[in-house]
Amino acid sequence: MIDKNMKRIFLIFFFILGGCSPNTPEDGSWTAFWNDDAGLMGFKDQNGKIRIEPRYTGFTTAKKFDSIVAVMEEKDGRTEIYYLTKSGKKVGRDHIYLFDNGPDCESEGFIRFRDKKTGLAGLLNGKGEMVVPAQYNDLTNVRSGRVIALKGARKKCPAGGMPADCDHFSWVGGMAYLIDTRNRIIIENFKPNANLDLSSLKTGDAPARDAKRQSFRGVDGRVYSFLDYEKEFRAWLDTAVQNPLSREKLIAISYKNIYFWKEPDGWTTEASRTFMNRNFKIIQNRLSELTKQNSDYFIASGGLNPFIYNGAEFDAYYNHCGEPKEWQYPVMDVVVNHKTKSDSYQDHFEFLRTDNGYRLISMTVRSGPLQ
Repeated sequence: MIDKNMKRIFLIFFFILGGCSPNTPEDGSWTAFWNDDAGLMGFKDQNGKIRIEPRYTGFTTAKKFDSIVAVMEEKDGRTEIYYLTKSGKKVGRDHIYLFDNGPDCESEGFIRFRDKKTGLAGLLNGKGEMVVPAQYNDLTNVRSGRVIALKGARKKCPAGGMPADCDHFSWVGGMAYLIDTRNRIIIENFKPNANLDLSSLKTGDAPARDAKRQSFRGVDGRVYSFLDYEKEFRAWLDTAVQNPLSREKLIAISYKNIYFWKEPDGWTTEASRTFMNRNFKIIQNRLSELTKQNSDYFIASGGLNPFIYNGAEFDAYYNHCGEPKEWQYPVMDVVVNHKTKSDSYQDHFEFLRTDNGYRLISMTVRSGPLQ
């Protein structure tokens, strides 16, 4: 006869041997769905099984739920706002991190919170446990296990008003740190010149020789370097648009579809080969201007516009809340300035960083309209 202890050992052995665990039902993303009658939201697992019945309001922007999510619930005539884990744990009541009136979205299994009393920000893990205390003015989301944190700064309103009276403000002063998800400081006084690829970390005893990387001295004395997206893009662009820019080369560096503005339809999309065959000459002419010594252009970095670029093919470029992951897939907008005696205008060429390199995905040509 098998006693209780033997049964427990047998069950543990069974789970290990079978490559699963008692928490298997919680694995994978849960997808949001709505109750049409009440307009409330719940979550289903990958098999379509309802894990949480619809009970949350539209405050929640996450379309998927991996570990932890911000929710709002009307209960007994009261509104509750909190973070919910897959185990059903409710944490961070009234300590939600808000940006532009929307709640934070989990990133790599972590989510930010803001202490209601102090206004300072910290980080929770997927179990709802505080891993970074609320001691920073602000934090970025988690990027390859790292976070940029700001401490000792103050708010500044664009119109010079009081910080409490403005919805949009900037931080001034203070010191930025690169930390990990256990609040260990990696780099003090972290001042990157541009958006960095934090997943591209290399360490050494001396600054990186690669001109496309930025180097920083860590608190442990080692040198940490990261790929600078803008430097990477400029180096690539110099090669991509070198004369002669042939039709086939232009198609090769383009996304499979080109998005462009067309009157009166607005934003329109078309297969890149078809579009380039029809508009090659004007695009070749405009891009070739970048190679001229006196070319007047600049590069602005951003992310995909979810109102233009949507559908399953773009899912990887957004987080679960539909926000562009510009820290991983930036869009480089090449803005070319033109001046004539009677007018001035700009052309825009947008290049998306994909897993297969930069691709021309959108353009706006003001003079000599696209066909």
